[in-house]
Amino acid sequence: MLTMEQIYNIRNMYKNEGKSLRQIARETKHDFETVKKYVEMEDFSPKVPVKVKRSGKTSKYRERVKQWLTDDLSAPPKQRHTAHRVYTRLKEEALKEGEEFNVSERAIRTLVADIRQEIKEIKNTHLPLEHPAGEAQVDFGKTEFYEKGILYEGHHLVVTFPHSDGKFVQLFKGENLECLMQGLKNVFEYLGKVPTIIRFDNMSTAVKRIKSYGEREVTDGFKRLMCHYGFKSNFCNPNSGHEKGSAENYVGTSRRNMFVPVPRIEDLSEYNKILLEKCSSDMIREHYKYERQVCDLFKEDLAAMNELPATDFDACKFVFAKTDKYGRAKFETNLYSTSSYYGQSEVMLQVSAMSVRILNANSELIVEHPRLYGKNQESIKWETYLPLIAKRPKALKYTMFYEELPEETREFFKQVDLPDAQKALKFFAERAEIEGYEKAMEFFNKAITLGANSSESIQAAYRYIIDPVLPEANIETNVKFPKHAEYKVDLQAYMSLVRERGVDNEQAKNNT
Repeated sequence: MLTMEQIYNIRNMYKNEGKSLRQIARETKHDFETVKKYVEMEDFSPKVPVKVKRSGKTSKYRERVKQWLTDDLSAPPKQRHTAHRVYTRLKEEALKEGEEFNVSERAIRTLVADIRQEIKEIKNTHLPLEHPAGEAQVDFGKTEFYEKGILYEGHHLVVTFPHSDGKFVQLFKGENLECLMQGLKNVFEYLGKVPTIIRFDNMSTAVKRIKSYGEREVTDGFKRLMCHYGFKSNFCNPNSGHEKGSAENYVGTSRRNMFVPVPRIEDLSEYNKILLEKCSSDMIREHYKYERQVCDLFKEDLAAMNELPATDFDACKFVFAKTDKYGRAKFETNLYSTSSYYGQSEVMLQVSAMSVRILNANSELIVEHPRLYGKNQESIKWETYLPLIAKRPKALKYTMFYEELPEETREFFKQVDLPDAQKALKFFAERAEIEGYEKAMEFFNKAITLGANSSESIQAAYRYIIDPVLPEANIETNVKFPKHAEYKVDLQAYMSLVRERGVDNEQAKNNT
């Protein structure tokens, strides 16, 4: 076959130089019929190229080998056909069937390489999909943040709506089922609607295993979530994150746009509420494809979604545990305190994304802890141990409770004798049950800073802090008394005497 340069020269010699066909054939050394063909040709438009495949001894095995290699896609990587195994297997089958097998291993290797390239090209071809309104995609991404000054290697959950390009984000300390359930619940309740179908990847929090023909066996907790909210789940093929490309892409985008610089927050639950508002505000923009506002398209998403169920969903799981001799229950690798009354006891843990609630045999709350993320950590609520500490004041200085007290409060317990320390601790335990541990601790420490140096002065100062203005009696009489100036109670003088008494005691101790 001649090149276009050669064809052009033939036609130029004939049309512009006036040479005959035989003269052109002699000078170019081309066949006369070839020269005649290109001189008479009228259409030189480009033709569709035809890729010629080699046919040979391997052609009869092509479809069989292609099926083997296609089936390999669902097999473990270490148990897939090599080119050598294809060769030996074909040979074994030919001998078994009594057929002659006269194909070289090199030819089979070439066939295998050709088929693998063909499968790869098919696999890497993506269909442009239209996304119905009301459907969502979900994914997790890693994101660091500070809560109350502590750095967490957290995770953010993204929920995207490909039809409108609406997107929502929630931040958590983990990537477990409880975080997934809580994040979806937060989004559903914020929208007041539930997506009809949600596409997930094969996250272990939801999927136990992938069965034949692509079916999934999901966890019981995830089934509960689906049953309660009535959405259908759609899982991606293994290693095919592009099938939920909207969520996959937004994982990185949201991290860069919402969590830079690294967030410093005080309360994660409140911060998640703010994130939902930010995501809603982000919809006031033009859609990248449809030249319409995202917020208008999202109305179509909302109209297509299901209604939110009337009953609230508790995004948690229940786990039974046995406490150790100190009354601590173990969940995963972390310890959570109960109280001195629950040593070596069976308890039930109600575990959510943010908390661990410990219940007794009657399902009554013993204590609630923030959920720990990490390994071999311990959360102790000392209010449950205060009655025991009050009974054993000698053990006070050897507890973490003592180490967590302010310096002035530790000094108070160093100075008073054991009976007085026992009375002060008993009083503190009683007030903690009434006002709560945090408030009682605040008032107790404040009483000491006012100069209280004994259990009696602690109680007097504590009551003054709680209610500095005494109630005034309103007594009606029939006798007319002369008017007099209103008398206001002022305990500052009393408190100054308490402080002076404390100083006198300290000087007396020093003198002795």
